[in-house]
Amino acid sequence: MSPSVVDGDTLRCRDQSIRLSVIDAPEMPGHCAPGRQCVAGDPFESKANLERLVSGQPVSCEQITTDRYGRAVAACTVFGADIECAQVKGGYAVVRYGSLSC
Repeated sequence: MSPSVVDGDTLRCRDQSIRLSVIDAPEMPGHCAPGRQCVAGDPFESKANLERLVSGQPVSCEQITTDRYGRAVAACTVFGADIECAQVKGGYAVVRYGSLSC
């Protein structure tokens, strides 16, 4: 099943929210918490690119942990291609939570 896209770094599969583990994407309007340094860029383009990457494709995710919001934090691929790498290489997200080997 292909997940729906919440924003440039979050997927939803059925009732589970999945946060991509290493990257941070621009926040949708009104979602950047006061005092937080949010990633610059176009949140709509970031979301649209993630939608292009996963649309109609089988997505495979390996959960690493759970975040403070109860979301699964996972590394995800489409046909073996790392989704996080694609978002970073395209300029739609930045590496923020660890390292990424692309």
